[in-house]
Amino acid sequence: MKLKDHFWIWGHHAGCHHTGDAAAYKIPGENRMGPWEGAEYLGIPNCCRVVFNGIPEPPFDEESEKLKNFKKVIWSVLGDASSKRNDKNGDDLAEVLRQAEKYQNIVGGVLDDLFRPATKDARLTPDELHRIAERLHNAPRRLSLWLVYYAGLFDIDYTPWLDAVDGITFWSWNNEQLAQAENNLNRIISMTPGKEHYAGCYLYSYGDCKPLTSDEMKFQLDLYYRFLLDGKIKGVIVCSNTIADTGLEAPEYFRKWMFEHGNEDIN
Repeated sequence: MKLKDHFWIWGHHAGCHHTGDAAAYKIPGENRMGPWEGAEYLGIPNCCRVVFNGIPEPPFDEESEKLKNFKKVIWSVLGDASSKRNDKNGDDLAEVLRQAEKYQNIVGGVLDDLFRPATKDARLTPDELHRIAERLHNAPRRLSLWLVYYAGLFDIDYTPWLDAVDGITFWSWNNEQLAQAENNLNRIISMTPGKEHYAGCYLYSYGDCKPLTSDEMKFQLDLYYRFLLDGKIKGVIVCSNTIADTGLEAPEYFRKWMFEHGNEDIN
């Protein structure tokens, strides 16, 4: 298995991080690449296709067709916090299950922005998560359930939710958290034995509303590379195609890094 096979693009529709409320991130340039185009540009073979601001809406057939050349696809069961149809038990599980019957490269579902730290709860209960996981596991092909977990969530005990899923994607929202990424990754791994762990790799500092430098990209890629080789994490999820073609330093550094290392053999 090649190193690049452990990488996933966090796929949102083109341009969505430059408009609406997301314009507050102050991302320069213009984004025209969708998930497939961005992943192809960056050299990434797998995709987490995640609903952002309610887009896309079910049915997902048209979008799944665009994703058919990815090796593996994880579809969002719960979109980001701005995807209001996914509030109050409005998940997209039935549609994800339907897509998985049509497209063999769909291997599971992911819950984005599940946790609400302001109220110390979540958009779904642990029991609801267990029911979602059971339906995915009992599909004609067993499908996995992942969730998004941020470094800023450690102060709240979300153990019952973490217990319900198969995979945990871990993200450092700003540069201060990124500097602590090694300790924090080790912490979430030790907290959740038996789970699959994936490191979230930003191409832009959304928390600080500014570009990442090449040095900052080198820091996180060196760390995730070491964790992959050590078997501590199963993969790396790169956010996102929405940054890939903006002309910034970080995606170009990542692209060069993947060209140099992507074809290395790794277990």
